[in-house]
Amino acid sequence: MEKISLALALSLAAPAAASTVYVSNERGNTLTVIDAATLQPIATWRVGKRPRGILLSRDGKRIYLCASDENAVQVIDRATGKLLADLPSGEDPEQFALSPDGKMLFAANERDAAVTAIDIARAVVAFQIPVGVEPEGMAVSPDGRSLLSTSEIDSQVHWIDLDTRQDVAQTTVGLRPRHAEFAANGREVWVSAEIGGTVSVIDTDTRQVTSTITFRPPGVPADKVMPVGIDFTPDGKTALVSLGRANQVAFVDVAERRVTGYLPVGQRVWHLAITPDGSRAFTANGLSDDVSVIDMAERKVIATVPAGRAPWGVAIAP
Repeated sequence: MEKISLALALSLAAPAAASTVYVSNERGNTLTVIDAATLQPIATWRVGKRPRGILLSRDGKRIYLCASDENAVQVIDRATGKLLADLPSGEDPEQFALSPDGKMLFAANERDAAVTAIDIARAVVAFQIPVGVEPEGMAVSPDGRSLLSTSEIDSQVHWIDLDTRQDVAQTTVGLRPRHAEFAANGREVWVSAEIGGTVSVIDTDTRQVTSTITFRPPGVPADKVMPVGIDFTPDGKTALVSLGRANQVAFVDVAERRVTGYLPVGQRVWHLAITPDGSRAFTANGLSDDVSVIDMAERKVIATVPAGRAPWGVAIAP
């Protein structure tokens, strides 16, 4: 048997702090449930058609899932996989964001060119706000005052004031923005541009782009570099960015806005998530139908876990 390094052996033996990983499979109409300690799939749940965006409730008991072709956000019991409710969400929800208090969901509706606010407890649409054409990425500021929506066609970030429920400003970013992620301090937000091949760093006070990060993984044609998912390590020092058809992720020094390394993963890596302790990351690989498990300290793929057809989103539960 081939020997492995002591560091790799320890990383495989030591379970991550998070216990369960949930992966939405866009073409399989399923969720894959992965044990984060054994790195094995332990269940496959049937869900609504074309599942994409996925989040955990604030209390960790439920999963929220965008069933895009059902025009609904599904509420799923984590313990049993049982569908608890279909929440109205407007047409074709793709991604969504959860308010800091956990009472409201905000879904991006591609066909409506709008954001739908859903009152979770009442299971009703609270309000709807027109935004740019083909909204996708969604993010709520840590203070709960601003809601961001990325417009794929307009290449803009729309800033919604949640007190007035108005679209109050727009920030131009790279072509086809896909995802928005606030830094923990709330002073900046990072936005990926799939066709532009960049990540824009935006100051939340001025709403201006302060830095633009580009990606040049060795040996990869520029047109294959398609940034999508972004997540930050718990200490806020490193950002992990999925690069789509480049089949790689990028490690970025947050303070210096500098790429410090690339790592090959599965095919067409879309979204990703880092465990709460920062030790591992899980990537949804849409064309290889699997999940890559990354040891963040070693910057190595330590396992590849089979998923359903076209993995899209990842959520990690403690």
